Amino acid sequence: MKEILREIGMIARALDSISNIEFKKLDLTKGQYLYLVRICEYPGIIQEQLVEMIKVDRSTATRAIQKLEINSFIEKKEDPHNKKIKRLFPTDKGKMVYPFIKRENDYSNLVALEGFSEKEAEITFDLLQRIRKNVEKEWEFVKKGNKRDY
Repeated sequence: MKEILREIGMIARALDSISNIEFKKLDLTKGQYLYLVRICEYPGIIQEQLVEMIKVDRSTATRAIQKLEINSFIEKKEDPHNKKIKRLFPTDKGKMVYPFIKRENDYSNLVALEGFSEKEAEITFDLLQRIRKNVEKEWEFVKKGNKRDY
């Protein structure tokens, strides 16, 4: 069997490393850019939705969100209908760095798909989405405290 997940992991780690190096000058550390991008794309998102989107545990998300808030990239606001809910919004500083992060992401996509035809890129995207959906089922299963039988 081909080591597909190993390849995906190497790609993800390499891109994450590149981003962490390039975003260091923006005072964004260790993957915080992932959170900031989603908060910019979905202003008012709640932490639980962010956890589901990024596929991390709550404590990891809490630390990243706290750092983003301390560094003035985002702010928390009370939900007008439910005071227990804190919604996340980008600050002006967060909105200012978002285009740079987006350009880096778009560039990384171009580099990754260099030499691919439009059809190959489409097929790759579709296959990766299928893989993600399969893995998401397992993630949900394990996240709920279940044990996989392998």
